[in-house]
Amino acid sequence: MKKITLVLVMALMGLVSYAQQDAVAVVRYGYLSYDSVFKAMPEYATMQVSLQALRDKYEAEQKRVEDDFNKKYEEFLDGQAGFPQTILQKRQSELQEMLDKNIAFKKESQRLLGKAESDAKAPLKARLAGVLAKIGQERGYAFILNTDCNAVPWMNTTMGDDVTEVAKELLK
Repeated sequence: MKKITLVLVMALMGLVSYAQQDAVAVVRYGYLSYDSVFKAMPEYATMQVSLQALRDKYEAEQKRVEDDFNKKYEEFLDGQAGFPQTILQKRQSELQEMLDKNIAFKKESQRLLGKAESDAKAPLKARLAGVLAKIGQERGYAFILNTDCNAVPWMNTTMGDDVTEVAKELLK
């Protein structure tokens, strides 16, 4: 009975060891520079142009509002010595209100630009994710790593494939 148990245990250990070795040998992965592929997409350049146009519009409006404020402020400085106290306080209040509105507009425009950029990138990222899923499935990868920003400081490249160029080609 002890011999049979010993033989069964030894056989199971051999199978487990074989299964572990087999599993390690089968695991393959892909890796790429996500940013490089993302920026190589034809839609990326179009997106950048439209975002820059939007930035330019907001900057032009900020410049116009700033110029209006500076003009009012100069008028205030030129006439403040001759203003009665009530007019002086009214003008100071107007200037403070303009300044507050300008600051609020600048913050809101930054928020809106960030949202516009995020919204513009979303379909590109979704398309790229689809292409990476296709590559991963076709090549039988367990996963695809993003090597940007030192996310993967070391990897055994003999066990994986660089799919950067493949992804760029599929996104054209």
